[in-house]
Amino acid sequence: MKQLSSAQIRQMYLDFFKSKGHEVMQSAPLVPHDDPTLLWINSGVATMKKFFDGSVVPKNPRITSSQKSIRTNDIENVGHTARHHTLFEMLGNFSVGDYFKEEAITWAWELLTSPEWFDMDPEKLYVTVYPKDTQAKKIWLEEVKLPESHIFEVEDNFWDIGEGPSGPDSEIFYDRGQAFNNLAEDDPESYPGGENERYLEIWNIVFSEFNHKPDGTYEPLPHKNIDTGMGLERVVSVFQNARTNFETDLFMPLIKKAQELGNGVVYGDEAATDVSFKVIADHIRAVTFAIGDGALPSNEGRGYVIRRLIRRAVMHGQNLGIQDAFLYKLVAIVGQIMQSHYPEVLEQAEFIAKVVRMEEDRFNETLKDGLQLLNEMIAQAKKNKASKLSGKIAFKLYDTYGFPLELTTEYAKEQDLVVDEAEFEDQMKQQKERARAARSNAKSMGVQNALLTDIKTESKYVGYEKLVTNAVLKDIIFGDKLSKVAKDGKADLIFSETPFYAEMGGQVADQGIIEDENGNIVAKVTDVQHAPNGQNMHTVEILRPISVGNEYKLIVDDAFHNEVRKNHTATHLLDQALRDVLGEHTHQAGSLVEPTYLRFDFTNLGSVTPEDLQKVEQIVNEKIWANLQVTTVETDLESAKKLGAIALFSEKYGDLVRVVQIGDYSMEFCGGNHAVNTGELGLFKIVAESGVGAGVRRIEAVTSREAFEFMEQKNKLLQEVATQLKITQIKEIPHKVEALQIEIKNLEQQKGSLEAKFASQQAADIFSNVEKIGGFSIIAAKVKVSGMEQLRQLADQWKEKQISDVLVLATATSDGKVNLIAAVVPSAIKAGIKAGELIKEIAPLVGGGGGGRPDMAQAGGKNPAGIAQALEKAKKILEK
Repeated sequence: MKQLSSAQIRQMYLDFFKSKGHEVMQSAPLVPHDDPTLLWINSGVATMKKFFDGSVVPKNPRITSSQKSIRTNDIENVGHTARHHTLFEMLGNFSVGDYFKEEAITWAWELLTSPEWFDMDPEKLYVTVYPKDTQAKKIWLEEVKLPESHIFEVEDNFWDIGEGPSGPDSEIFYDRGQAFNNLAEDDPESYPGGENERYLEIWNIVFSEFNHKPDGTYEPLPHKNIDTGMGLERVVSVFQNARTNFETDLFMPLIKKAQELGNGVVYGDEAATDVSFKVIADHIRAVTFAIGDGALPSNEGRGYVIRRLIRRAVMHGQNLGIQDAFLYKLVAIVGQIMQSHYPEVLEQAEFIAKVVRMEEDRFNETLKDGLQLLNEMIAQAKKNKASKLSGKIAFKLYDTYGFPLELTTEYAKEQDLVVDEAEFEDQMKQQKERARAARSNAKSMGVQNALLTDIKTESKYVGYEKLVTNAVLKDIIFGDKLSKVAKDGKADLIFSETPFYAEMGGQVADQGIIEDENGNIVAKVTDVQHAPNGQNMHTVEILRPISVGNEYKLIVDDAFHNEVRKNHTATHLLDQALRDVLGEHTHQAGSLVEPTYLRFDFTNLGSVTPEDLQKVEQIVNEKIWANLQVTTVETDLESAKKLGAIALFSEKYGDLVRVVQIGDYSMEFCGGNHAVNTGELGLFKIVAESGVGAGVRRIEAVTSREAFEFMEQKNKLLQEVATQLKITQIKEIPHKVEALQIEIKNLEQQKGSLEAKFASQQAADIFSNVEKIGGFSIIAAKVKVSGMEQLRQLADQWKEKQISDVLVLATATSDGKVNLIAAVVPSAIKAGIKAGELIKEIAPLVGGGGGGRPDMAQAGGKNPAGIAQALEKAKKILEK
């Protein structure tokens, strides 16, 4: 076996399958694109779903990739086992209806054992097969010539996710020798496929050939597929003879840096601290890649995962004696390790490190609160002479403050307590069920639609050059069947060529009509989408009978189309302007281009300030007024990148790409329609900026006529304000408003002064009415003041004069609400009367709630009719 680095292993795998006619697909971003079933890309096949379910037919049915993936369903195992990771890379080769078992098995064997490639010892390789898959076993025996003693039939070798594609699989194991085993050689589990450390699974080949139907039966798929997965981290451990995945070149540079930053703790000295080193190395890889792909820390979804990972790593850093922020220092090291295949990580390292540092600093503040809660719970448990610490509290510490369970367990152990781990696990289970339920209504993977995937009709898009064309109707899909004729209702049509743009890249589909040779309108085009083989498929309302083979005139709605293309050009200008103002870390995260407005989503740490929005808007308008030419060129992918064209991280590009250039200002990959020059846009106006998710902001804007109408509406509103203010010119509004604000401030001061005087006058009457109840003196009264501020003033006067033991005051405000306040002197507090408890008792009677300190508390309510009853209850409490 060759001595190879992780980068060499990855590249050799991809090169091997490229030599077998596979297209090397770039690793997709971890943030899924248009897939609500996934929080993260969690496997190589996750990016192939559109090919396997037939919604898209790939140009090349043979594909290979090294796909970065994140899984956090068993995060607690990271660091405790040899091979659990949150971020991992899955090497895979895929066949979409092309080759099947024979090629998949023989090529796997060639890559693993050929001296030209991995050069593994065949004697150390074992495989498992599904017992009923006699074909796979036969190939291993007869084609590969693998001895039968190296083949094991295992009932679990069947890949099935419930409804959808499924099939048998064959796993390949590497024998690391008895020295690596955690079991005796004669243990029943000491075999390839058993629960042991000797036989390491390095590759799984799935033969996807059945559709698992809702009734539980299996039917053959119209096209059989191959889906394989080889975990890079574990296969690297084999090549580098490492006991675990962590003692490899993928992790050791991170572990060594953490060791430098620690308080003299050395990796390999102690099991507990080794776990911390591993968790830190694992988590910073996942966090770095996730942030690099556009996700940011937050309290929900992907952002919450990132926040949890950072907080777990920080806690494990403290276990190594690292007290200050340190994770951000590891980001560049991740980039250096992965640079050969993921150069973008190092390019973004400064921004990623900034995000991590901010999150570390934030957590260090939260940490104090978490430790305070933990210490309080430990003290409470000891006071109650309990031997266990609540699992619910441990879960709260984990879920809210980021405390790993093992940390809470260690703290508890120091105080001779154990954590109720069963209760903790129950809380974890409930959380996972809630998360699963949130995504369960979306389908995991669809089943191939042979009707659409089998349509191979040539269809050309000509909408870049013309919006009207004559074309032959090639296919009619009517009622989920191919038809020669459609007479009424809805149908999907494919023509030999079309000027209609199919919805893509945020640009909505064109609309229009279809005419016959006599000029009669035979159909209205309501939508256009791409068929699996890439044709523009027109969804239409049939008005007159149409037939396959006839020629028709396709006419795009010119006005609709022109408004869309102008707004599309505006999104490109906006994209670049945001980079100019906010920084290069800003990436497009989605867009929608309609005829009447545009919507643009982008990544950013926080909201955009009004000042920055104004700068962005100014830049876009300056480029519009500069009347820049908009040009397009079609070239190969590498040449486009060399030109400096910006690619969207969520899009896949073919061999040839269109590059849209706006003067010397903007250059992006884009297949959409655009203005001829920026002057056509006329005016650009931002109408809204908001947050739409973790680290994702949204700008809504208008151009041209809509921008003018938006400004006119604003102008009309200002004219109305000027009229109400009784001024003649709009420019006088700010001065008039300023004068009114000063006048209002003066009136409020006068009002406050009068209210204070009125409150003082009432105080004389209220404070003279002291009642003796149950050994305490109390003043309980309803007063006429404007709100809580005046009640607090009365309470301050009461406190200075020490008139009674307890004070309870209530007022009904002008808007129909209630304010309550309670105050108690220290001697009464010692006797058991506490303002906070008192207010909680009486507040429900006025339809509200509240609380506070033992000496002072307040509440609000919605039921003024209950004031008298609340005051009476306050008195009764003193009788107890």
